[in-house]
Amino acid sequence: MNQSDLQLETFFSTISEAHPDPSRIIFVCIGTDRSTGDAFGPFVGTMLVDRGWKVIGTLEKPCDAYAVDATVRDINRLQEDEALTVIAIDACLGKSKSVGSFITKNGPLQPGAATGRRLPFIGDYSIAGIVNIEGPKAYWMLQTTSLHQVMGMANHVVTAVNNAWSGKEEYPKPIHQLEVK
Repeated sequence: MNQSDLQLETFFSTISEAHPDPSRIIFVCIGTDRSTGDAFGPFVGTMLVDRGWKVIGTLEKPCDAYAVDATVRDINRLQEDEALTVIAIDACLGKSKSVGSFITKNGPLQPGAATGRRLPFIGDYSIAGIVNIEGPKAYWMLQTTSLHQVMGMANHVVTAVNNAWSGKEEYPKPIHQLEVK
């Protein structure tokens, strides 16, 4: 197990101890299927839906920059009805030595920072996957990111999520992805 895997396992294990009921967890996986690097979130979302988790943001129905405002409103409305724990997942750019690692945080993330967009903060917890190096042309860096890199990172996140909640009272049952209205 490498350092990034251990970091993810510890991060999700801590969340699962504080929030053991997987039916009260919702993942907001931010990004688009139109850019390899920015597809990190939707890849994670698709894989989580396949394993029965509540998710907003998949390859089929991405939660991209245009949907984040509506998603935040929908999450706030959902949280009025039931106590949900929101875990936000997005791609980001970083230093060369950090590519392939993750920034985990007890708190929200602000999507779109790499491209200069000011989108609303989202999540009780958050993960930013460093998919490529930062540079003067963020869009280009996201477009030219290795698909192999992104898929491998997505697998690490999903494995850590499932490991953290395995053996809990009730593992999530398959559901359909949640839609942003």
